[in-house]
Amino acid sequence: MVAMKILLVTINFPPEIGGAAHLIYELAASLRARGHETTVLTGYPSYNVTDLAPQYRRGVRLDEELDGFAVRRVRIPQLPRANKFARGLQHFLFGLWLSAMVVMGPRADVILVFSPPLPLPWLTACAGRMRRTPVVANIQDLFPLEAVELGMLTNRVLIRLFEAMERQVYRSAADLTVHSPGNRRHVIERGGRAERVHVVYNWVDADRIRPGVRDNDFARQQGLDGRFVVSYAGTMGWAQDMGAVVDAACRLRDEKEILFLLVGDGVQKERELARSRDLGLENIVWLPMQPWAIYPDVLAASDASLINLHPELHTPVVPSKLLSIMAAARPVIASLPTESDARRILDEAGAGLCVPAGDAEALAATIRQLHAQPSLAQEMGRRGRTYVEAHFSRQACIEQLEAVLLDSARRNGGNS
Repeated sequence: MVAMKILLVTINFPPEIGGAAHLIYELAASLRARGHETTVLTGYPSYNVTDLAPQYRRGVRLDEELDGFAVRRVRIPQLPRANKFARGLQHFLFGLWLSAMVVMGPRADVILVFSPPLPLPWLTACAGRMRRTPVVANIQDLFPLEAVELGMLTNRVLIRLFEAMERQVYRSAADLTVHSPGNRRHVIERGGRAERVHVVYNWVDADRIRPGVRDNDFARQQGLDGRFVVSYAGTMGWAQDMGAVVDAACRLRDEKEILFLLVGDGVQKERELARSRDLGLENIVWLPMQPWAIYPDVLAASDASLINLHPELHTPVVPSKLLSIMAAARPVIASLPTESDARRILDEAGAGLCVPAGDAEALAATIRQLHAQPSLAQEMGRRGRTYVEAHFSRQACIEQLEAVLLDSARRNGGNS
């Protein structure tokens, strides 16, 4: 394998907590271990972090080395996340600052940029042309379609502007990677060349997330013993429809053995937390986002885990937490639109049960079913672990992504 100089451009990176941040860290570490000179361009940590290390509290530029690869950070002005206009402006600021780092930073054979936010790959592709370096765009979310479906973006002029930007990204990137076949179809329909759009599934580190002991330290600290714990751990934003989870908990309020463990933060959390208190629900434990090292214990302390999306979200989303739940050998309860490619994965794996998105009654009934059938829940968990090991290992998926990067660098005459 030819060694390459690779730039990874992202807004999410540890010590921020979240699936995207740690996925990119694992990619950088694996590429470095495979002999590539890897550099991450990102911002100062700001999302899902509470206790910042001293070096992140000062300065506007910071260079670090982590596990043998370089991390170059720039401080980007932070605007309120709950304000939609401010959030959109923030995305442009990320694109401007990080693409400027591409222009002024080290030369590379290939650049891999992660979307969202959409302005980041758009501006990075422009910077790549200036540096005569091929840019591969990794498309995680389909913007602006998702924002339009959720009612977050309604201005027709802005919608057309973002759609034009989206098409430009798909046409100008040397290659594009997506994490499911449904996402690939969308990208091709919006201008991506079929031969340059590759399905590379997001992976899970099945060595780090393994089937664990149900009665662990985390479970004891939170008083989870003796309850059937249904967990959700992750972002609680517009797309996740936490309202349906609270509604399901309301329907199960008299079934004292069932407990909801809701772990995370996001723009919708405070509203749903307040609503659960107004309803007098005592069967929900709300916790902030937990350190990444604790996440496997959260899953192990669960009897089943949720993935849920808003019913108006018709894009083929595969929530990243799905694979972690399966790796932990816990059954998945999925409240998803029919278009989600996660439904196909669950059906093939036999790793859980699906209900229509937004249907709190069906969600509550499915939780009752798994509570009443512990052997079924355990079998689904075992099937999920087996499926992850066969299809979503970190090594196999990163090898596929590495091959895309190498082919793009060769085809487009990288800089080495």
